[in-house]
Amino acid sequence: MKLATFTHGGATRIGVVVEDSIVDLAAATDLPREMIAFLEAGPRALDRAAGAAKNSAHRIALASVKLEAPIARPPEFLAIGLNYADHVEETKMKRPEFPMFFNKQSSCVTGPGDPIHLPRASSALDYEGELGFVIGRRCRHVKRDRAHEVIAGYVIVNDVSVRDWQRRSPTMTLGKSFDTHGPIGPWIVTPDEIGDPHKLDLKTFVNGEQRQHSNTKNLIFDCFAQIETLSTVFTLLPGTIVSTGTPGGVAAAMNPPKWMKAGDVVRIEIEKIGELENKVIEEPASTDKI
Repeated sequence: MKLATFTHGGATRIGVVVEDSIVDLAAATDLPREMIAFLEAGPRALDRAAGAAKNSAHRIALASVKLEAPIARPPEFLAIGLNYADHVEETKMKRPEFPMFFNKQSSCVTGPGDPIHLPRASSALDYEGELGFVIGRRCRHVKRDRAHEVIAGYVIVNDVSVRDWQRRSPTMTLGKSFDTHGPIGPWIVTPDEIGDPHKLDLKTFVNGEQRQHSNTKNLIFDCFAQIETLSTVFTLLPGTIVSTGTPGGVAAAMNPPKWMKAGDVVRIEIEKIGELENKVIEEPASTDKI
């Protein structure tokens, strides 16, 4: 299934994408209207959603809705650095012997088609096309061979990075968490439609120019190893997003760097999921809030 959060008729709720339509779960069932609550409801909710997708007449044309970030405020938004060998090589850094995790603040999340802000604080704006996975149930101390059991599905993530701010702090969090710098979507694809998550082609384009092309088979630490490591330390919650790293081809590694600028359109495509596209705009004056 493709599980989406969407806005239609002034209301935001969740649904299942079926070809060129979306089944409105709020109209078809009494399931929760918000994605984290839906995931917390467990396998029964997934089964009911699947039944509604097959049999419901409550369908809306996909073209008439606005797709939102599947999870607007994940309880945890985690990412990993230097997780493809070609990206390690282009950064001229040492291949990590242990996963290099960092946080993206959940307030950076934005949806498909929403703008990415070129911040006033920096022009060193970079893209990172990545596969993300969504945790489906509360879990701790998950062994690698059972890690697939706690994944609700997969999303596309653009780990937008402000490189000079990223380098100012060893944790990288500041340079990874500017508002609008966490595009995710366009929906959550459940594992039964993905199969092996480590055989997915990934491409990133800026204004139609291909910048990145790799396959998730090239991950240094795969999705299941990441879950084992993270859950050893803390509890993973339903709706947690983990972004699994980016391949080579980032703007920072080019000579000179090809930073994103206002007007640029970045599109990330991942096999079996779809595409995530966002346009870069100047940070609006309306972001001034005290």
